[in-house]
Amino acid sequence: MADQRKPVRKPAAQTPAKGKAVAPRPRTGEVAAPEPEGYTSLIEPRGAVSDFLAPVGGFGVTLSNMFRPTVTEQYPSEKVPAKPRYHGRHQLNRYADGLEKCIGCELCAWACPADAIYVEGADNTPDNQRSPGERYGSVYQINYLRCIFCGLCIEACPTRALTMTNEYELAGPTRAGMIWEKEDLLAPLRSGMLQAPHPMVEGTTDTDYYRGEVTSSTPAQVAWVQEHRPEDPTLPGGAGLDAANVPGPTAAVMAATVAAATKQGTR
Repeated sequence: MADQRKPVRKPAAQTPAKGKAVAPRPRTGEVAAPEPEGYTSLIEPRGAVSDFLAPVGGFGVTLSNMFRPTVTEQYPSEKVPAKPRYHGRHQLNRYADGLEKCIGCELCAWACPADAIYVEGADNTPDNQRSPGERYGSVYQINYLRCIFCGLCIEACPTRALTMTNEYELAGPTRAGMIWEKEDLLAPLRSGMLQAPHPMVEGTTDTDYYRGEVTSSTPAQVAWVQEHRPEDPTLPGGAGLDAANVPGPTAAVMAATVAAATKQGTR
């Protein structure tokens, strides 16, 4: 049978532009182009001893640590504090007067690569003002079975509402118990704060809150809370912050689970 293979067509030679002289590239066995004339490398050449020890140079870190004393942390009997920038459990922060920083924009949910965050926003009303401005986060969930603690949600938050704490002890008896709700994630109330909802500081806008110009609650806000919620524990003379800072049901169960595991593992 006749040979059915097609002839290989050689590429046409490129014609240099007029007025430009193109020097032919030398054909060598090296992958990179040869060094130009007059080039001097800044890397000092290795000696014979360095060339001899080069194959075992990668074991230097291993050999140097073999003779160091071994330090074992006695966890959970001795809990070593985490680094300041450790990525631990999330927290929804508040302003100095007690209003929530979350505006329900859902940017954290969009930025999450593991789809671990679910947010629903709602409109603030005169009787239900939970954050400065027009919107607040009515539903906020974080599924810690999916969360990879990358911190991208923190970078996406425009109001610094979502941050990460140093808490790393997260455990739960059920899968549903690893889904934290908004009441589990809210930061505890501090002195000078009023529990939301309540109006914004009189004469301010949401921009004033973002700039940190609101430093505490005002008498007008206290009067509004006294009128609408006279039994609020954050009012002057109320039950106090300990009564107001009740952890959410999921956070309470997880704290009890971690405490029991710590007690069982303590020597």
